[in-house]
Amino acid sequence: MSNIRITKQFSFETGHALYGYDGKCKNVHGHSYRLFVTVIGKPITDSTNVKYGMVIDFGDLKKIVKEDIVEVFDHATVFNKNTPHLELAKELSARDHNVLLVDYQPTSEMMVIDFAKKIKKRLPENIKLHSLKLQETTSSYAEWYASDN
Repeated sequence: MSNIRITKQFSFETGHALYGYDGKCKNVHGHSYRLFVTVIGKPITDSTNVKYGMVIDFGDLKKIVKEDIVEVFDHATVFNKNTPHLELAKELSARDHNVLLVDYQPTSEMMVIDFAKKIKKRLPENIKLHSLKLQETTSSYAEWYASDN
């Protein structure tokens, strides 16, 4: 049976600030992110299986990505936990804002690496993460490919 890639798209709104950056993105701002998740595997050949013909049920993939990424990052503000933004993060949290402190600079590049690690842990053994595309704006995105890593 052939390997087949399937892709599911997700969207979420997230704010961030890039501490130490020399441009406008040092300020707190947000993006309407679009995440494209592509997995690869062989379609199920057992005709008695309710998922016959599927690589993975799109609903199962949606559950993984929603729980580990979308529900966590949507309408959150992300800061590197090792920066002076901690004071701002504490203030926002005290005012009941959703703040995420991560151990990396919250660029699209670093976020997509984080997302790949999270998704790979949850996929069934026979399904592999092929690639991720995290679109920050209509003209800017970061991509992660298993073959490069």
